Amino acid sequence: MTNATDPFSASVIPFEVPEQMRAFAEKGVSQARESYAKFKDAAETHNSAIEAFFANASKGASEYSTKVMEFMRANTTANLDFAQQLLGIKSPSEALELWTGHSRKMVETVTAQAKELGELGQKVATETVEPFKESASKLFRTAA
Repeated sequence: MTNATDPFSASVIPFEVPEQMRAFAEKGVSQARESYAKFKDAAETHNSAIEAFFANASKGASEYSTKVMEFMRANTTANLDFAQQLLGIKSPSEALELWTGHSRKMVETVTAQAKELGELGQKVATETVEPFKESASKLFRTAA
């Protein structure tokens, strides 16, 4: 059952597409396929870069957390030792001497720990971003 007013019905008189139009359309389809293939390759490459990014970030966060916990344990132990030493003092001058010695030691320790955490953070950040750097360099090398 076809309708004469419906342009999509089978009763419409078929017409032939000119050769130039057909060639133009085929060229467009060909270029679209090539572009899709390039896009797909780039997407697959970047997917692996994203996976590597998250793997490195997870590993780095674990290392960083482990180091922070190690420092917390060491600082807590040092403070408990200090508290135990305070219990054995006999004079205010001895308390002052113990307090200044502990304070100096803790400042030095915290400074060294902060430096170590900073270096570890920089290392983690560099390793985490490396997959994106490699992926971008491949992408720009291919585009050039």
